[in-house]
Amino acid sequence: MTVTAQAAGTRSERALRRLAGTLHRRPRLRLSLLLTAPLLWLTVLYLGSLTALFVSAFWTTDSFTSEVVRVWSADNFRALLTTAVYRQVIWRSIGVALAVTALCAVIAFPLAFYTARVARPRWRPLLVVAILTPLWASYLVKVYAWRLILSEGGLADWMLRPLGLAGPGFGLPAAVLTLTYLWLPYMILPIHTALEQLPANLLDASADLGARPGRTFRTVVLPMVLPSVAAGSVFTFSLSLGDYITVQIVGGKTQLIGNLVYSNIELNLPMAAALGTVPVAVIVLYLLAMRRTGALSSL
Repeated sequence: MTVTAQAAGTRSERALRRLAGTLHRRPRLRLSLLLTAPLLWLTVLYLGSLTALFVSAFWTTDSFTSEVVRVWSADNFRALLTTAVYRQVIWRSIGVALAVTALCAVIAFPLAFYTARVARPRWRPLLVVAILTPLWASYLVKVYAWRLILSEGGLADWMLRPLGLAGPGFGLPAAVLTLTYLWLPYMILPIHTALEQLPANLLDASADLGARPGRTFRTVVLPMVLPSVAAGSVFTFSLSLGDYITVQIVGGKTQLIGNLVYSNIELNLPMAAALGTVPVAVIVLYLLAMRRTGALSSL
């Protein structure tokens, strides 16, 4: 009995060694086995849900019972293209996402330059932690904090009243301002990394050749950091385009795509699905555009 068990153990050890040797000699097979489970998860859950979303967008809703009728029709997409309200909301949502992205880039660049090139080396990790700290707070806590700041008689009014001005209140500017604050760290970190990796001898060589700081920035710094700016814009643009909670809390009567999707889920699910395909399509087009800048390799 003992001899049989020892023989079985020896055979299993040999099989394991052969399997380990096979995987060691074939790295592609090893990589395929490692990626099988994540790819199945991505395909079945993520891509499957997107497929279900796209398919349900071609269904219709019974106007009397509000029940989904599984009859193929392009009426929902036709309504998106022909109805002025839908077109206005779509363009407004894209405009908000672009405005947030531009503001994040303008604010993030000097902050990232200071943390990467100006601050003392021992302080740089602490500054990066300070940049990441807002991400640790709850999303709703931050949005409601901005609601208090922007409300009538809030901090914004208190600071601007001596200048004869008033706070922006609730509306589209408040939504853009709040979204900029929420997603700003996602723009700072890629730019900080790019500036930190920028060789100092390039800046010294530019100065030795007589280039002024402005020209050095345009011809040396900006071309090398631009892919990282584009990489950060992928996050700020996509997160702003799909957001609806911020607009619901500080946007006043402003409507974006997310709000229309939320309001149509119970009344007209196929139309909500059709509206949900718009951000997906816009983000895919945006990613294709950013791919030409090398942004995806900087992520």
